[in-house]
Amino acid sequence: MGLPAAPAYSATPAPRVDLKVLVVSDGGPATDAITAELDGEGTPYTEVDLTRSGRPVIDQAFLADTVNGAPRAKFQAVVLPNDNPFPTGSAEMAALSAYEKTYAIPQVDAYTYARPQVGLQPAATSGYSGSVDGIKAQVTAAGRSTGPFGYLNGSVPFEDNSPSVGESYAFLSQPAAGADFTSYVEAPIPGKSGNGSLVGEYRHDGRRELVVTFAYNQYQQQFKLLARGIVDWMTQNVRLGASRNYFAVHVDDVFAGDDRWDSTLNCTPGDVDCPPGQGVEDSIRMTPADVQNAVAWEKSRGFTLDLAYNGGGSVEYRENHNGADELADAFVAAKSDFRWINHTYDHAFLGCEQNVTVVPWKCATNPDGSTKYVSQSEISKEISDNQQWAQGVGLPVESDELVTGEHSGMKLLPQQPQDNPYLAPSLTTNRISWLGADMSRDPVQRQVGPALTVARYPINIFYNAGHASEQVDEYNWIYTSRTQGGSGLCDDLPNTTCLPAPLDPATGYTGHIVPLETQVALGHVLGNDPRPHFIHQSNLAEDRIGYPVLDGVLGQYKALYAPSAPLVNLRMKDIGAELRNRGAWNTAVKAGQVTAYRIGDSVTVQAPSGVAVTATMPNGTGQVLGSGTTAFGQAYAGSVSGWVSPQSGQSSVALSLAPAPAPARALAPQSHPASSAARVTPGSAPRTPVPAGLTKPVPYSAERR
Repeated sequence: MGLPAAPAYSATPAPRVDLKVLVVSDGGPATDAITAELDGEGTPYTEVDLTRSGRPVIDQAFLADTVNGAPRAKFQAVVLPNDNPFPTGSAEMAALSAYEKTYAIPQVDAYTYARPQVGLQPAATSGYSGSVDGIKAQVTAAGRSTGPFGYLNGSVPFEDNSPSVGESYAFLSQPAAGADFTSYVEAPIPGKSGNGSLVGEYRHDGRRELVVTFAYNQYQQQFKLLARGIVDWMTQNVRLGASRNYFAVHVDDVFAGDDRWDSTLNCTPGDVDCPPGQGVEDSIRMTPADVQNAVAWEKSRGFTLDLAYNGGGSVEYRENHNGADELADAFVAAKSDFRWINHTYDHAFLGCEQNVTVVPWKCATNPDGSTKYVSQSEISKEISDNQQWAQGVGLPVESDELVTGEHSGMKLLPQQPQDNPYLAPSLTTNRISWLGADMSRDPVQRQVGPALTVARYPINIFYNAGHASEQVDEYNWIYTSRTQGGSGLCDDLPNTTCLPAPLDPATGYTGHIVPLETQVALGHVLGNDPRPHFIHQSNLAEDRIGYPVLDGVLGQYKALYAPSAPLVNLRMKDIGAELRNRGAWNTAVKAGQVTAYRIGDSVTVQAPSGVAVTATMPNGTGQVLGSGTTAFGQAYAGSVSGWVSPQSGQSSVALSLAPAPAPARALAPQSHPASSAARVTPGSAPRTPVPAGLTKPVPYSAERR
């Protein structure tokens, strides 16, 4: 027998609704995906795992109480694994239904069947159930205008990474007769006329449900495209946390030359993967024409590149060419078209002193057997000389940003398991606040002396390739098994997939590498991840092989997203500050140190002192100050969001929401039951298969060695 319904509250006073989401999980990928999205945005939630013994019972007391005599709803939204995950006659489902109706709390059905209990016709009789790999779903007019997906252009392509693996399963169906159901995302029903819903809103019995009828996991592009809208819908655009799409590209080694891959030796003469004396060094260096092309490309794309420069490369070039360096002259003339980052003067290795007489190299040792490190004076000179060179030629640099050559000085396994102890004091001397790190080696932001790290994603376009043929040849060497004539690295390294066959030298770059690297980078972009990507100046020279991947990311993004959700292109220090703020915020949220609630059109947020608050609110929201209000946040994807702290003398952040639009039509009870008594157990969504080459990066593959 169900619990009695929670008592209805009067219109005055308005209830307090805490800005926290209740996620009822069955341990499946759909609810895991939604919690991953909430974690990424910084939105607080409480998870109740139905598979765990000793979990809390969801009853009236768990869901609501009173504060200072006024009713309080403890959760602003409810996420269920399906529309009714409880046994027949469940008191918990009855309590949830009553709670949602009493406090107007939305419910997300993370993945459920198409059937009348969710406002849809049974898929088995009038729709479709099965694979939807590779389909192109569409956001409906309602989904773009009155629904939560107005930030999308319309198309929602479903992945199809492998013809031999089922990646997406769905139920496609149309609304049941008499149901108050609005479809937001739909696709053609195979073998039938018309479209079937994949995501829609079902309004019944004074409740609202977002009904999702396709299986997914957090890594799939279709979920990433829709995740923001799902959270927007459930929170009605009033929530803690924020989501944007970021893309920044660092180009390393500008003014220097990069060594070239030798397809006969299968190593890079001049670098540490070739034994000393083997091969002939052949440098790849940009030309003035490449600079002009880069400027034109930026202007045509509305995108700014970040150039990590080595001033010593220009000085050396001038010494060997009678004082001339047309490349440096061209870059200086176009200096305002780019952002600039100190990459050290000579690109010296700043960790341990390297013993390169063996492959792979080892750290040199002192007579007592301890590791021999590059000195503090040498590290400091590399930083300061490059800064002074930039000032001498007038580059608009930020003196507190640094990317060391090969991210050296920082820990590097297996050779150097800790930072060079002289790195931190060198950063202090040179007042460095932001230090580039390799995402594949050092992903989590951490403190190094006075600096915070900014992890960068390596795009798997090699530093030692100026021509597409060189890229394919080295790619085949790394990602082909020994039995097929490759290095066998893919056989030995964990989480690395070997190619089924070597790539065709003529088509392998455009046919395999470019689509794959575009997919990987776009996945980061769509994941609310501000961390930058990096390539090398060699990739903008000769065949200019870096541009097809960048064009792929920018082109696909433009096709998918509306102008209201532009790519955010930040410089390194701003990315670092975003990561720092997120780290402090997420720590406070997970520790239960953040309290936030809405009463009517007022929102109050309390966080630990010194922790900035992140929030997403409706357009027109203002921050309440002692003398009035000021506009809150920046516009993005149909709402405003940003970081904010209490004003002087205030202990909390107070926000005032804009007047609500005219109320929607009243909810009309339906003739059929609100939910089924039967337990719903849709199939789980498979993890997206990993294509060949889409792997944990080979440690040296994307940068100098």
